[in-house]
Amino acid sequence: MASVPPTSSEPLVVVSDVQKHYGQFQALKDIDLTVDRGEVVVVIGPSGSGKSTLCRTINRLETITSGSITIDGKELPKEGKGLAELRADVGMVFQSFNLFAHLTILENVTLGPIKVRKMKKADAEKEARALLDRVGVGHQADKLPAQLSGGQQQRVAIARALAMKPKVMLFDEPTSALDPEMINEVLDVMVGLAKDGMTMIVVTHEMGFARKAANRVVFMADGQIVEQAVPEQFFTNPQSDRAKDFLSKLITH
Repeated sequence: MASVPPTSSEPLVVVSDVQKHYGQFQALKDIDLTVDRGEVVVVIGPSGSGKSTLCRTINRLETITSGSITIDGKELPKEGKGLAELRADVGMVFQSFNLFAHLTILENVTLGPIKVRKMKKADAEKEARALLDRVGVGHQADKLPAQLSGGQQQRVAIARALAMKPKVMLFDEPTSALDPEMINEVLDVMVGLAKDGMTMIVVTHEMGFARKAANRVVFMADGQIVEQAVPEQFFTNPQSDRAKDFLSKLITH
């Protein structure tokens, strides 16, 4: 049996004592969070609680005021080539799909591997087609983004992120811009990724996904992590008044 490298037992993502200010407003307060390899962490909480800000600091789309964030043992660099290289290890899927409108679906997915990973075009296209098949839009490869539904575009965005072979995937409310009938087709892809062992940090309002796919639910309010637990425990027996209040409003509507 092959020996496991010693780093494998260490958390993949470590957020330590992170603070984030916008002027006088403190968006993140005393954030400590570790995410293990293969773990799916779902971050939930009321609007304005700092969920998306936290997600965006993990690949430095947002800078932090103080504290540290490490990915696979390496601290996020401030800027420059090191940051670009580390970002390549962190896939990101946004609320809006952010596809390049003038490129075909296939070109959208191959752009990063060719430009950043220096893959040969033929190899990148082969892998991209396999990923597009995996997310259920392989037959759309030659179309432009505008010719696809929102749900299809978001699945392309997931394939594009996966094409970079990231160590961790960040999802910032990936279904919030979609029509209700398209939400499940995106969540199904995400559930599949979770089953395949992809490390994921998911900011979402989809409690069904949290129950089904999360290893751990992190509840945020007012820029702080208030509570975290396995889904069953969190949804049936929340410990904090803020979480109880949040869940009671979800259930009654």
